[in-house]
Formats: sequence, structure tokens, C-alpha cells
Amino acid sequence: MENAHEFRLTTWHNDPLGDSSGEALYLRDEETGAFWSPTPLPARGLSGYVCRHGFGYSVFEHYEAGISSELFTYVAMDAPVKFVVVKLRNHSQRPRRLSLTGYWELVLGEWRHANLMHIVTETDPHSGALFARNAYGRECANRVVFVHASEPKQTLTGNRTEFIGRNGTLTSPAAMQRMHLSSRTGAGLDPCAALQTRIELAAGQEHEIVFVFGAAHNPGEAQHFIQRFGGRAGARQALEAVWEHWNRTLGAVHVETPDPALDVLTNGWLVYQTLSSRLWGRSGYYQSGGAYGFRDQLQDTMALIHATPWLAREQLIRCAERQFLQGDVQHWWHPPGGQGVRTHFSDDYLWLPYATCHYVRATGDTGVLDESIPFLEGRELYPEEEAYYDQPQRSTAVASLYEHCARAIKQGLRFGAHQLPLMGCGDWNDGMNLVGREGKGESVWLAWFLCQNLQRFADLARARDDATFAEVCTGQAALLRDNIETHAWDGAWYRRAWFDDGTPLGSSDNDECQIDSISQSWAVISGGGDPVRARQALAAVDQHLVRHDAQLIQLLAPPFDKSDLEPGYIKGYVPGVRENGGQYTHAAIWTTMAFAMLGDRERAWELFAMLNPVNHGSTPAEIERYKVEPYVMSADIYGAPPHTGRGGWTWYTGAAGWMYRLTLETLLGLQLEVDQLRMAPCIPDHWQSYKIHYRYRETVYYITVMRVTEKREPMIHVTVDGIMVNGAGVDGAGRPQGVIPLVDDRREHDVKVDLS
Repeated sequence: MENAHEFRLTTWHNDPLGDSSGEALYLRDEETGAFWSPTPLPARGLSGYVCRHGFGYSVFEHYEAGISSELFTYVAMDAPVKFVVVKLRNHSQRPRRLSLTGYWELVLGEWRHANLMHIVTETDPHSGALFARNAYGRECANRVVFVHASEPKQTLTGNRTEFIGRNGTLTSPAAMQRMHLSSRTGAGLDPCAALQTRIELAAGQEHEIVFVFGAAHNPGEAQHFIQRFGGRAGARQALEAVWEHWNRTLGAVHVETPDPALDVLTNGWLVYQTLSSRLWGRSGYYQSGGAYGFRDQLQDTMALIHATPWLAREQLIRCAERQFLQGDVQHWWHPPGGQGVRTHFSDDYLWLPYATCHYVRATGDTGVLDESIPFLEGRELYPEEEAYYDQPQRSTAVASLYEHCARAIKQGLRFGAHQLPLMGCGDWNDGMNLVGREGKGESVWLAWFLCQNLQRFADLARARDDATFAEVCTGQAALLRDNIETHAWDGAWYRRAWFDDGTPLGSSDNDECQIDSISQSWAVISGGGDPVRARQALAAVDQHLVRHDAQLIQLLAPPFDKSDLEPGYIKGYVPGVRENGGQYTHAAIWTTMAFAMLGDRERAWELFAMLNPVNHGSTPAEIERYKVEPYVMSADIYGAPPHTGRGGWTWYTGAAGWMYRLTLETLLGLQLEVDQLRMAPCIPDHWQSYKIHYRYRETVYYITVMRVTEKREPMIHVTVDGIMVNGAGVDGAGRPQGVIPLVDDRREHDVKVDLS
């Protein structure tokens, strides 16, 4: 609850292979004693299972011994309550006596072993639910965790040892050999929460049982949640609220294209992954972090501009509150207390102005710039110190979001021997933490990123009549572009960085990491690179980093292994894995964006097909190689045998948000600018048309983009409800663009966009 690391309710097992869990359900035939789980684990039945995953819920179907079960699990939208709803049907020709048992292994803190001696369980006399508390929890002490079943006939236990049995397992717990649970609760136990209900089903009869598992601030709130959600009506209402929420959120933008693999991601899974795993859970199978990353969630929320812009606004303010008076920020922090790490990372703070400019440009919400936000106060880092973990204090000093952003930019104007930004203990690539450890190393990627920040913030400053700072930004951006072109060009691509001692990185002179993709892609994305050089740099990426045989795009090559270069912990990864020469999908998306922004449609769509996880699970052989979910983005893909093409960790990756922006904004060409959509499509030659259903506040626009076959100059014609709208010329890549005016009149509008 609230923090997937600091206040775990049940055990998190970092074991995606064994798939062990701190939660289990068991169905038992009370006449024969045979038992099985309505889910594939932990006690697999004799027949198969069907598992269906939707937006906000999962369903498990099973048939065993004449009994069919359908299990729905989901979480309420407005309360910390999880539901396990089991519908049973008796298909046999005789009455059946069954029991259904739910089991939850309690943690109520970070780790079970550190909290189990403090957990006290009891039976609530009002509802019959099992309550559990941890008075000594580091976070959220004295919260009430509760389990309730909808059936009046039930027994329970708070004793895990009793339930599982000595040396037992959840596959065959001792409780399944007893008639009922002991009803033992209290202190000093090996804590768990287990409830067992009895059900009698006549031939052909159907019955539904509701388990709720949740957390509350006090017993009164727990009883309120049980009364509200503990029955079938409350559970159904909660499920319908889940459906309604996701239908509206994911229905803000709906696309229909000739590429069904694109559609299935864009119309649901990318935004769902960003919201559920990145923003809300901040957790996944491979990392249960719980913390907010300063740069991480700012990037994620930029993808939510169309569906949930208020969440982007909230994140801007949330992150600005984690900025120190000096202008640097916490690299990550744990809510609700705010303990986290202060570091010498050089890019974190710059994502605040970057995301702010994006939000204001898209929504027109200039009021957010005037929000008054406090700073943090804490010990400054020593020069030789990479990071320290602490809980800083809130400062009495406050400033507007605009001033927070300006302070971040000023913090970034620190340069080394080549007059390029200092790298610190890492820029975007955390694994390069030793390149600038002495405070002299410089980052070329950071130079491009800072350059774009300066250009965008100059526009924001001018709009606020801050001409002085606008001139500072414009001047610094110009100097930065000159310094990059003077010092960072390696002859065929841009270098990646310089070590403290002046040794270049990402150069043809290096034995390892001769080329790094992000220095090349951001030469285009930033708009700052020399056009001829930027095109040549991307050609080098295509030649050295795009692996057509393995269908992946490497971050850098050759990987670090045996050379004298010591860039940091990236070298600890096996060559070809994660950042060390594998596909780091985040960066691979930037590469694809860059090709599209140069107008190279063929290459952009070829790379997009490589990135789309659906295409990694199209055949049994591909599934066997890829091994992870084909409907969400994977943070990385291995680039070395014997695991070439295997997906790394999924769900908890910022690649989902960037993939959504690549698809919707860069390729399909839809850019929101306050009260208009700017259309600049970059679509394949064989596409004749596609559709976008776009909801602007409470008004829906049905947009049809058609390719006109007549031979003429590239142009876009836009009509709204049959009325021609003036075009908008071409963008920076020479692509035609058009503008669709938006008005929230709650009427449906028909838009035709003709491409020639």
C-alpha cells in the first residue's frame, strides 16, 4: 500500500521463474478430501486453466471434478482493497459440499523476516474478518490490514506454521488435511491471514464468494471498507468502476491502422503499463522499487498528456518538491516520508524543465508555472562522494515552478575542458558512473539534452516576459551547439563522453564502445545537430548497432569486456546484456524517433516493427526465444548468444511511455498544442489510410487520414465537418503538416486529412 517497497502487505518473491506467491486459494471436495487451486499455482489441478488478463483485472477459469470455477481479481479504484471473487458451478448430477480457503502471508513492512515478530492478528467481532497490525512498522505503523469473506460459515487462522505445517509447502499445506481452521490469532505467531468458507451446491447450482483483502488507517475504516465491498453487490460495483475507468482512460485516443500489432499496443497496453506499473505500483516482477525516480516518472507522464494530463501536472509539482536549494535533486525517494538519495547525476534535474515545457506546450496550462513549491534542505555532497541516502528536511524557502525549472537549468550550466556539460556520477546511463567521478568528465548526450532544454525554456521565458533569462538560454544553446560540433564529432558519428583524464568514450579510437546510439539520436531529437552530420551519424547507427538478423537495436558496440576502459558498473553486465551492448529499449525508441524526424520513413517503420513486442511473439519459435510477455514493453533485449533475442525485464520500464509517444506523436503524427492538433504523419508508403478517434475533454473527433494518389507537391488538406481548414506548411524535416482546431462543444466532429 502506497509504497511497494516500504509497506508490502504480502511477500514479494523476486522469482519470476518459480512464480512463488504469498497468496493462495484452495477448493476442496469435503466428501473426498481432494483439493486444488482455482489458479495454476500453488496446487495445480488435473485439467488445464485459462488465464485472461484485461485492463485492471485478471480472470482464471478451471474445471475439475464436476466443478467449474471462475476467479476474478482486481483492486478498487478509490480504496486500498483487493478483490478475489470466485464463482463456482456444480456440473455434476448430485449435491456437492465444498470449502474455499484463502491464504495471505503477511509482511506489513519491507521484509517478512524483519516484521513477523511484531505482527498481531485478531478477529473483528463486528464483521468476523481477520485483522492484522504491525505497531513497529517503519512506514504506516498501526495500519489495519484485513481479510474478509462473504460467507457466514467460516473459520480462520493467523498462524502460518499451523496452516502450512512443519516443513510443508503451499502446494500441499497441512490445513488441507484438517476439517477446519483453528481460529487461532494473537501475538508471537508466524503470521498469516487465512479464511475458510463452506459451500453447499445443489446439482446445477451456481454460487459466488467474495474475498476482500485491504488496508485501513484504523478499525473503523476497515469495517467501513468491509461493509462497502464485502458482499457480491459491492464487489460487482467495484469491478464495473474498474472497467469504466480504463474504458475512459484508454479510450481518449483510439487508432485503427493497417498494422494490428500497432493498434493493440497503442489502444491500451502502453498507457496501461505506464499508469499501472510505472506511476501507481512503481513495481514489477524484476524490481519492487516503490520509490519515485526523479527523471523516471517525469518521462512517463509526458505520455499521458492526451489521456490524463492532470497526472502529468501532479508529477511536475511532486518532483519540484524534491529539489534542493542548490538546484540539484533527489535521484529517487520513497513516499510518504521522502527518504532517498542525493547524487551527482547530471541529467535528473534537467528533466523538470523538459517535462514542464512539454506539458505547458501541450495543454496551455501556464498556471502551473505559478504554483508555489518548497525546496529541500540537506547536507551537500562532498566532491568525492557519489551519493548518500538520507531523509532531507523541507525548507522554509519556496518558489514558483518556473523558478524551480530555471534553477535546474542554471545547475546544468557547468562545463568541462571542452565546454560541454559535466557528467557527474552518470547522465541518462546510470551504469557509466565512473566516467566523471572526479568532476571533470563530460557528456555529449547531456550536451544535446541541455541544448534542447535551453531552446524550449527560452520560449517559455519569453512568454513570461523574462527576456533576460531567455537571452541567457538562447546564448548558451548557441555556444553549446558550436562546442559540440567543434569537439564531439569523431569523423563519422558523435562521441559519447570524455573521462576525467580526457580519454574519449564512444570514439573509433576506443576498443570497446566505439559508438553509442543516444549521442546520435539526440543530435536529431534536440534539433541542434548539423543536418549533414546528424544524417551521417544515424547512418552509422544503422550500420553498427541495428542487428537485422536478431531484430534488435543495440545501445552501444562493441560491449565493455576486457579493455582498460572503466566506465562504471555497466561493465559488470555480461557483454550483450542490458546497457552493455544489448538493446536498451528506451534508447532504441529514441533511435527510431530520430530516423522518423529525418523523414526516413522506411527505416523508421522497419525499426518500429523490431521494437513492437507483439512481433516477438508471433510464432512458437519466437515465443520460445523472447520468453516474456508480448503485450507490454521490455526494458531490454539480450544481444549475445546463447540468449540473443531474449527479453529482459518487462512492465517496470519507461520504454512504454516513450513507445506511446513514438507511435502516436512521431509516426502517426498527432501533436496536441493547447486547442489544436498538429498533424505531421510519417507513415509507410503502402498505407492508404488510417483513423484516429480523439477525445478532447468531452468532445470526440473522428479523424480519417487518407493518402491522395495524384502526383503533386507534398501537402496536407484538412476539413472539419466539411469545412476546409488552412494548412500549416511543412515541419523541420520537410514533412507536410496540417492543423485541426479543437473546441469542447460536446458534439461529434468528422475530420478528413488528405495527404499528397
